[in-house]
Order: sequence, then C-alpha cells, then structure tokens
Amino acid sequence: MVDFSKKVIQTVSNKPLYTYIFLPLPKIERGVNVVIDQGNSSVKIALFRGQQPEEVHSFAEWDEDSIKALITSYPVDSAIYSSVAAADADRVKIDFLRSLVKHLCVFDADTPVPVQIGYKTPRTLGRDRIAGIIGASVQAPGRTVSVIDAGTAVTYDLLENNTFLGGNISPGLRIRLQSLHDYTSRLPQVSPEGDCPQIGYDTTTAIRAGVIWGLVYEIEQYVENWSAIYPDILFFLTGGDAFLLSTKLKSAIFADKNLVLKGLNRILCYNVEK
Repeated sequence: MVDFSKKVIQTVSNKPLYTYIFLPLPKIERGVNVVIDQGNSSVKIALFRGQQPEEVHSFAEWDEDSIKALITSYPVDSAIYSSVAAADADRVKIDFLRSLVKHLCVFDADTPVPVQIGYKTPRTLGRDRIAGIIGASVQAPGRTVSVIDAGTAVTYDLLENNTFLGGNISPGLRIRLQSLHDYTSRLPQVSPEGDCPQIGYDTTTAIRAGVIWGLVYEIEQYVENWSAIYPDILFFLTGGDAFLLSTKLKSAIFADKNLVLKGLNRILCYNVEK
C-alpha cells in the first residue's frame, strides 16, 4: 500500500519541506540514487533503490542547506539533475551537486536515453516529456504507452516500439483559469479548488466547471482517438493536476504523480551502466 499523505518536517534552514513517504519504507543502506527535478514552481528530490522511489521531497525553492542535509544523510552512489532552465543558468546548482555525489548525470539533449527519439527537433524536446515516457515504459515494458502530463502545460506523448514518436502540447488547467481573468475585463480569478458542477450556477462555478470539465473531455477524446489507432496502448496520467483530473476521468488511465522521477532514475541507471 502506498501512502500519499503529506506532512511537514523541519529542515536545517527552518523552511518547510513537504515530503511524501511511501510505505512500507525499507531501510536505505546502499546503492541509493538521488533524482533532482528542478521544475517551474518547485524542486523535487527522490531517493531510489531499485525502480521505485522510497522517499519523495518537494521544496518550494532551491535551498542548499536542506538539500545537502538530505543527500548527505544517505550513502548516495549516483545522482541525476534535470531542470527546465538552460544549463548556463544552473551552473552554480550543478557545481554544488557535484560536490556532494560521486557521479552526477546532468540530463540534457546529449544525454543517452534508453529509447529512440523520433521527434524531428530533439533539442527542443522538454526533458520532462522524455523522462515521463521513459517512466511509463519502465512500468509497462514492451507496450505502446502514452503519458498525459497535467502541469503548467498539458502534454500528450506517445511511445511505440521503444521509439518516442512525439505528442501535443496544450495549456494547463491553471493557465486556462488565469487566461480567462487576464484577457477579459470582468471575469474573476477562480481557483481550481471548489464546487465543480456539470453546469455552473454562477460565474465562479461556470468558469471552474468550464475549464476543468473542458480539460477532462479533452483528455477523454485523446484516449478514445489514440486507442482506436493503437489498440494495445496504455495511458498514464501524471503532473501536479493529475489527482484532481483522475477523479473525474472515466477512461482507464494509470495515475502516477512520480512518473517523471521514475523516468529520470531509469535514465541515470542507463548511463551508469554504460
């Protein structure tokens, strides 16, 4: 059984660190991989021994004291760092991580990965998209898989015969809500949390329901269309809005909020093996 309950623990810098503990939690002794995923709004750090994360921590911002305290608490062999920022902007962070681990893999466009890339512009392909599809392939080896990553943007990606074929990018749930407020004169700012009826009964619920159910129907249509083309396909849902959307989806989709982290760990293992 996996426990996704969130609790706050105190770090050495007195900043809150949100941690998801996966139970039962084996004692971490050796062969620990560290995965660091620097996203748009948070930093996620996962500790792996094998293919499944034993701990996942999320920082609201980069905090060297807390990150060092976490990494040095375990016998870490290797680590991988992935970021949405350009490599030059991350140089200080990369040098800091190199001082803490024996082997650091900086995931970029030149990093070898265990799938073929069929995308025509691989250097513009988001690293989180590659990691997510590799994470799905670990869960379902040999199968055609699609990853729907519902974050700042919603991405729909496809892997067939161990080849990343490509995918589509759509505005994320919060961008849609924000845009209605920013690009109109009178529509209010609406949170995704709250009542979400099928038919809105006031302006707030009309916006929330329109955005959330609109995205749900978008996902359902992708599932229907791609299933007709690839009958054996498996769909995975991940990203910050995965849980909110998964409760409303009718299609058979595997929700895994740590899919990108699992893919990054597989990329790390692949490069260490090489």
